Amino acid sequence: MNEVWKKPPISLEAYQAMVGKEIGVSSWHLIDQPRIDTYADVIEDHQFIHVDPERAKKETAFGTTIAHGFLTMSLLSIMSYEVMPVIAGTTMGVNYGFDKLRFISPVRSGKRVRGRFVLAEAKLRKPNELQSRTNVTVEIEGEDKPALVAEWLGLIYFA
Repeated sequence: MNEVWKKPPISLEAYQAMVGKEIGVSSWHLIDQPRIDTYADVIEDHQFIHVDPERAKKETAFGTTIAHGFLTMSLLSIMSYEVMPVIAGTTMGVNYGFDKLRFISPVRSGKRVRGRFVLAEAKLRKPNELQSRTNVTVEIEGEDKPALVAEWLGLIYFA
């Protein structure tokens, strides 16, 4: 079970009052070669820049393998569970997609990443359905440029 559901819930009004504010920053998550290899197996993308450290060192400017952009993006879920509050009465939350997603810098194998979350919008679409827009920046430890920036949409449902 995700730790997010163990947090004390906040009211819908308190959540909406967070619009325009940074909600928080997740812990660091290691992107090591075993994680990259496992992800490559799952999505069947074994391009050498991801799974062959020797060849990547010789043939790329990265100096090593790099994570798939979508691997980095997929970590947004665990990062958000660490940071985003639970709204009282929530029965379910679903990923609604992205209005913007850009991969800014490659994540080299062995690096750690974390997510920085700013709630940009939280509006009721129906009495029991809230649409949220969260601006997320995934930072790479020790680097100036982020791995990715995104405008992430979610739908939150209430009983």
